[in-house]
Amino acid sequence: MGKILSGKRHGVILAAALFLSAVLMAGCGGEKEEAKVRDLEFTVVGQNEVPQELQEIIEQKKKEPFRLTYSGGEDLYIAAGYGEQKTGGYSIAVPELYLTENSITIRTELKGPEKQEQTGSECSYPFIVVKMPFMEEPVVFK
Repeated sequence: MGKILSGKRHGVILAAALFLSAVLMAGCGGEKEEAKVRDLEFTVVGQNEVPQELQEIIEQKKKEPFRLTYSGGEDLYIAAGYGEQKTGGYSIAVPELYLTENSITIRTELKGPEKQEQTGSECSYPFIVVKMPFMEEPVVFK
């Protein structure tokens, strides 16, 4: 049969259980994703069309993964790089670029080389730059 706990000990166990419950519940909340207001139009920029200053920044950062924004006049450039890869043949997709109430959200994906594709033996540094009309909202990378 079970034991009846004394008041003081019972209070300590109850307090510990409540604390543990609060910690677990806080972990379940996580970050809520902001609701999409609308998709944004963008253009993938070729390497020759990237502003010189942005090209220099990318060149300095390309060996490690990076995410950055650059404003040039009436345009906003969003760049994402995936660092050094052992071979060539990689591409990057932009499945989502949209506006939320408080930010611009972009999601990029690194696509590996096809199995039958000749990739060469040299390292590559895949990155993508997209251009869109300038907006004040901060950019969130996913």
